[in-house]
Amino acid sequence: MILVTGGAGFIGSHTVRALHGLGEASVVVQRGTGQVPAHLADLPVIAEQADVADLGALRGIGARHRITGIVHLAGYPAPRGTVGGIGATQGLLYGLLNVARVAQEWGVRRVGLASTLGVYSGVETDAPLTEDLPVRLTAPHPIPRSKKIAELLGEQFAEATGVEFVNFRISGTWGPLGHEDPFFAAPALVHAAASGQPLDLSGLLAQPRLGDGLDLCYVKDTGRAIALLQLADNLRHRTYNIASGQVTENADVIAAIRRTVPDAGLELPAGTSRPGAALDITRLHQDTGFEPEYDTTRAAADYIAWLTAGNPR
Repeated sequence: MILVTGGAGFIGSHTVRALHGLGEASVVVQRGTGQVPAHLADLPVIAEQADVADLGALRGIGARHRITGIVHLAGYPAPRGTVGGIGATQGLLYGLLNVARVAQEWGVRRVGLASTLGVYSGVETDAPLTEDLPVRLTAPHPIPRSKKIAELLGEQFAEATGVEFVNFRISGTWGPLGHEDPFFAAPALVHAAASGQPLDLSGLLAQPRLGDGLDLCYVKDTGRAIALLQLADNLRHRTYNIASGQVTENADVIAAIRRTVPDAGLELPAGTSRPGAALDITRLHQDTGFEPEYDTTRAAADYIAWLTAGNPR
């Protein structure tokens, strides 16, 4: 049975569903409630209410269930400001420390840690980004900064506990249960097309352009890749890119959306402010057999169908 922290969330819920598809049951940890979320109610999922920063609560879960692996996806709000920032950072660190501690106590074989493509920020290469590229010690945003810290701590915990800690460097992920991400435009474009409302890009950190690109991975593929890595008999590496392996531009996303919603009013300025880079997924493919199942057209159609069925996100 796999403990999935943040298992009711965006990527977490799709990971739980993928684990079920591979024959593995999950215990979903949520801070707010011990009820199984409605979008997972069709699965034999166990839900537990706990904050990963509370060691006693985590230990209680292990007393009630036989946990054989952990996928640690839970996070805290990105640390910003002064007092709030310290509190968020403390929650992140305590949560990670507690996960490592219970993993050792329970004799867990593998802990998967969510990381991000943002750790590659500032790396200059014309080739796809591979996991062995040297990354910069700094980061321009709290999320990749905290993920770099967690990757290093995971290495330390693996050495200290004998438990396998594996980093999942997750690319730009979009799809059902997601949100309008501040880093890329695809979710906002889909929401506008599905709702028929004007395109709202106010939540993005920068004005997107048609030629801006990113390695986009549909969330169902992301969840399946995480599940495959978590359950693999043998992994030869400590870090894996989870991605589509190719760059998708905003123009590609708009073209895919218009195959489902031909009259979608999705206008972006021409040009490129961020060309984007693909993540190399050779390791992932070799060790798990993973291949993306959703190209941009299929992903857009699936996401639009989900939203037009009445789901808010």
